[in-house]
Amino acid sequence: MERSVDAVVIGAGHHGLVAAALLADAGWDVAVFDGRPVPGGAVAHRHVDGFVVDEFSSCYPLGMASPVLRDLDLEDHGLTWADHRPALVHVADGTDAEGSVVAATAEDTAVALDADHPGDGDAWLALVSGWRRVREPLIAALLTDWPPVRPGARLLRTLGGSGLLDFARFALLPSDRMGQEWFGGGRARDLLAGNAMHADVSPLAPVSGLMGFIMTMLAQDVGFPVPRGGAGHLAGALAARARAAGAVVHLEWPVAGISVTAGRADGVRLADGTTVRARRAVLADVSATALYRALLPADAVPSGLLRRLDRFAWDPPTLKLNLRLDAPMPWRAARAAGATVVHAGHSSRGLATWHAEIATGRVPARAFALVGQMTTADASRSPAGTESLWAYTHLPRSGPAGAARSLDTLEALFDDLAPGWRVLERGRWVQTPADLHAADPNLVDGALGSGTTQLFQQGPWRPLAGLGGPLTHVEGLYLASAATHPGGGVHGGAGYSAARAALRGARWWSRPVGRATTRVQLWLQRRDPDF
Repeated sequence: MERSVDAVVIGAGHHGLVAAALLADAGWDVAVFDGRPVPGGAVAHRHVDGFVVDEFSSCYPLGMASPVLRDLDLEDHGLTWADHRPALVHVADGTDAEGSVVAATAEDTAVALDADHPGDGDAWLALVSGWRRVREPLIAALLTDWPPVRPGARLLRTLGGSGLLDFARFALLPSDRMGQEWFGGGRARDLLAGNAMHADVSPLAPVSGLMGFIMTMLAQDVGFPVPRGGAGHLAGALAARARAAGAVVHLEWPVAGISVTAGRADGVRLADGTTVRARRAVLADVSATALYRALLPADAVPSGLLRRLDRFAWDPPTLKLNLRLDAPMPWRAARAAGATVVHAGHSSRGLATWHAEIATGRVPARAFALVGQMTTADASRSPAGTESLWAYTHLPRSGPAGAARSLDTLEALFDDLAPGWRVLERGRWVQTPADLHAADPNLVDGALGSGTTQLFQQGPWRPLAGLGGPLTHVEGLYLASAATHPGGGVHGGAGYSAARAALRGARWWSRPVGRATTRVQLWLQRRDPDF
């Protein structure tokens, strides 16, 4: 069998669905193929004994702030956000009777931080004021443009020359250093460092401060919102939006390969033998390794690219524990009981050691966990009086034994911070790194970010040294996943960039530039790296 469309999108993850919707909006005939039975990739939920359990991701501050998702009007396609405050509390150890809080308003957060250390409240308000100045161009730079020339120009106009230099230095700070420069007390520093751990960059490494700043300010600004009724409702709204525009979404139809003729991607081969011709473009919402090692023909991948792919660095594996509790978690820290998300287990200084242990191949003796209290955030997630709760922690690449040890440390952490939780447990679902990979092939060995977010694998080095962004060395083929800029998170940026690049590449007046760019990309990847 053979059929023909304008564009094939491989993968119905949220980036793939964003790309499909935008291409269909432009009048293209679009077909999306995915091997999973439901759309959304790592945005999904399931029902277990009356509880809604998010399979992968849960809270979407970047999604709420993203101009990409906002402009799709997903609320018209079934999405409802639940924004519970306080969005975030950080608890370092069992001696903390309160917890460090990002409260409902910046002023309330400032009061709490000033009680910890006089002056930190004013510093918080100054940081929030700075965020409000840079928010729109900064988010646009991250999510809507590569290279971010126009958002960069907006930042320059907003901040001025010296201000932009100051902000560039600020953005490069390690989160540990940022906390020291801005705050005198431990609570504010903990909030920054805990949020920086949403990426896999050490608190002592450059750019971790930028991640901590963005996530902390988003917690204050838009909260840590969740789709009402389960994460899959966000995916469902994206799929409905793509279908409403005219895209056709095929589930349980995995793609086995991409066909390349004369240097151009011109279709795909499905696992059942069907071939689908792509008249204009193929967009791949898959991992970098899947694209270059599994889907493309071997003779279409230069040796230099494969050598660089050998150096591709994954972010650390993840262990996720999903608990069904008969009552809310009995935290010692009073503020934690009412928070959507709790960052638990270490202070800002302890996080540097925790990260170093994982980086050097050791399972830390004490876990650090991100904890989502989903019924607290959204009462529809479980029966009244109960709690649907998840916690995840990172671990080194140490196989099943490391996962078992990490689960033990996670349970011990709860024993310290919420004694008595075990008697509340009604049921559990443990997802090891291998389980996460089996459920979603993009989560290679349990890596949630599709590759490290460290500086050496960002921008023009994501996923491989080259021009960056969605363009590949194959004409008409675009990478539309978190493997490319801007990386992990549910925000739609990669799908948006890939769709824009495909639309540009199909216009007759921009084809010469597109072909020249592809040739440059091919030239860069052909030769083996010297260093």
